Amino acid sequence: MEIFKFGGASVKDASGVKKLAAIVKKHEGQLVVVVSAMGKMTNLLERVCEARVKKDAQRAALHLDELRLFHAAIIADLFPTGNAAARRLERVVTDIERILDEELSPAGYDHEYDRLIPFGELLSTGIVSDYLAANGVDNHYVDIRKYLLSDHCYRNANVDLEASRARCREAFHFRDVNRYVTQGFIAGTTDGQTTTLGREGSDYTAALLANLLDASRVTIWKDVPGVMNADPKEYPAAVIISQMPYKEAIELTHFGAKIIHPKTIKPLQNKGIPLHARSFLYPESTGTVIRDFDHWIDLPPVYINKEDQLLLTLTPRDFSFIAEEKLSRVFSILARYRLKLNLMQNSAISFTFCVDNHPAILPDFIRELQQEFGVRYNDNVRLVTIRHYTDEMIREIIGDRVVLVEQRSRSTAQFVI
Repeated sequence: MEIFKFGGASVKDASGVKKLAAIVKKHEGQLVVVVSAMGKMTNLLERVCEARVKKDAQRAALHLDELRLFHAAIIADLFPTGNAAARRLERVVTDIERILDEELSPAGYDHEYDRLIPFGELLSTGIVSDYLAANGVDNHYVDIRKYLLSDHCYRNANVDLEASRARCREAFHFRDVNRYVTQGFIAGTTDGQTTTLGREGSDYTAALLANLLDASRVTIWKDVPGVMNADPKEYPAAVIISQMPYKEAIELTHFGAKIIHPKTIKPLQNKGIPLHARSFLYPESTGTVIRDFDHWIDLPPVYINKEDQLLLTLTPRDFSFIAEEKLSRVFSILARYRLKLNLMQNSAISFTFCVDNHPAILPDFIRELQQEFGVRYNDNVRLVTIRHYTDEMIREIIGDRVVLVEQRSRSTAQFVI
């Protein structure tokens, strides 16, 4: 049994759905297909959520109408008039409108996020399942929220593997069908709340299901020919890395490489399940395999670019040292706002760090920090990481750009520019 995961880029339009169907139809044997929201729909739903939290009903309605038109165009290309997918779309839009009309949840932004954002995955999987069935590919649609159980840590939920194991084995039983379609990125609680697993979490879902169902391998279908040492859109000389150890994949995802979700590797490594990254545009290519190797893998320099970063420097108001108790306080605030440190550096009386820019929550985050610290920040900066760096690669990437922070270890160089 295998797991296929298709990301938003692979189902961004009707053509992508058709390519997905061709790949799934060609595959022989038992298969679970994990699908992300289509195209940039997660970003769009985040804007809906942000508008709701700011009580901007007009802007929320405009974004929702954009979502409806986007999916309606794909459905019209894939199905005849009156298809169930079109009716499902209207039900989803009605459900979102109902949420937008309600009072804001006392649980705050994170809960509102997890009420709205999962509709992207619910729509995409319904469309994919219906299209497969209409084209002779029998499949069962599974609402993963009933089987992958998590805690109530909204926006970054923790999955209970033991509680989920029996449920998932019953849902994906393969007794009367060889193919299933389900959502990535989302899970559910025992009391029926929907949760999300962290941005780009569909990869993680695929890994969790592989672990729970003892899959032979996981394949992530991407719009690039495999794992590359840089985004080819930013670095034309990028090359494919055909083999990569689990440990290196974990390091790269930690630094922001858009290979896979950072949590993906652990469930796979624990059971020795290989991860393949292949191109849905060129499915005959072998791509990249990530697994344990018994020999040394020589890797090229890997360039990772994280844009739209916020660089903050905190200074105690009483000029006391940045000691453990103050760092502990900063980390607790970061954890409460679900913000991940992408880089950190401290001196005697300052602590500097880089996080993703998240307009919906950063103003409150900064205000809370300002209660205890002097806060300076630069927005719209970039964090560049070069893993297995060479001086030549650093000169090529950084050039004469203004560097605000620089860090180097034996194998990794990072620059805030």
